[in-house]
Amino acid sequence: MAWNDQRMIALRPRSSRNAVLAGVLTLAVSGCGFFTEPEHRPRAARSPAVTVQQARGCPPSGVRLATGPVDGAMGLRAMALTLTNCSERPYEVNGYPAVRVLDEKGTPLTGVRTVEGTDQVPMAPDDPGAAPLTLDPGESARAGLYWRMAAEDGTYLRVVPERGREAQNVRPAEPLDIGPENTLGTTAWASVS
Repeated sequence: MAWNDQRMIALRPRSSRNAVLAGVLTLAVSGCGFFTEPEHRPRAARSPAVTVQQARGCPPSGVRLATGPVDGAMGLRAMALTLTNCSERPYEVNGYPAVRVLDEKGTPLTGVRTVEGTDQVPMAPDDPGAAPLTLDPGESARAGLYWRMAAEDGTYLRVVPERGREAQNVRPAEPLDIGPENTLGTTAWASVS
């Protein structure tokens, strides 16, 4: 009989804990008491903070910009920037794109500066240098963007294909992990073969 008394005493605290746990779970499931689940409503579609080039057709500039995926190894990042002549006449380009890296609100990232060439980006490949190009309708040129990995993401790129040309905004499929206080090296435009 002593054994049964000890067994009952040992079960009593466990039974009390189980009863309390069951009560708390009942309150949580019923929506009353300590836990309430947030409302799940579909979020309204947000318009982009930055105006980007139209999805279809040819922009008024006569060229369409696109980016490739981010390629990275050992802290060096690379992305291709492609310019395609979508107009009906030849498009001349010579030199380097001017690029600004913007956050999700369209504000330039603090301290990120763009340079012509890749000398100021450690481990980046050599820049072949600028040469004049004439892109016939449908032809493309490509420039490389190189940077070292950092903690702040750039969401948009504001690109001027060449001095005196119109700026266009493009949103890469992947953000640039470049900011703050970093250098974006660019190669010159080169023909896409």
